[in-house]
Amino acid sequence: MKQNTSLEILKQAILLERRGKAFYRKVAEKTESKGVRDVFETMAAEEQNHIDLLSEQFKAYGKEKKFIPGNYKESDSSRVASNVLTREIKEKISAAGFEAAAISAAISMEEHAVKLYSESAETTSDPEAKALYEWLARWEREHLGLLLDIDKALREKIWFDNQFWPF
Repeated sequence: MKQNTSLEILKQAILLERRGKAFYRKVAEKTESKGVRDVFETMAAEEQNHIDLLSEQFKAYGKEKKFIPGNYKESDSSRVASNVLTREIKEKISAAGFEAAAISAAISMEEHAVKLYSESAETTSDPEAKALYEWLARWEREHLGLLLDIDKALREKIWFDNQFWPF
């Protein structure tokens, strides 16, 4: 992978993560449910971790023209999410309310991040860059899965409340 391309990918990734963090923080500020707030604050904190990691990689690559070797263990996102994402929280999110709209927007953001990291991992020849991008893609897929789970629960709630079930 060319130096410029790596730096551009890192810049784009940092920007994506900053936008995600700002968005999740704003949702956390606006929601009235403590449980929903906890979910979005957790996601904002995870985005900050990604910003920190990507910023370190950006500085290192800018100076040394190589990525910092990383120990990219599996993320704890699913475990954290399952601890805060309870049935009660899902029920507190109104399917037509602010949080539901935020979840739809967040799904789009996470899909974009997964695509960026997955494609970057596929096209790089640098093993450290590949490990970083694959780790980030896995993490963002977990965020996406969490959001899709909430979205599905909201959809089913609407169907149930409006008796849309075909049986």
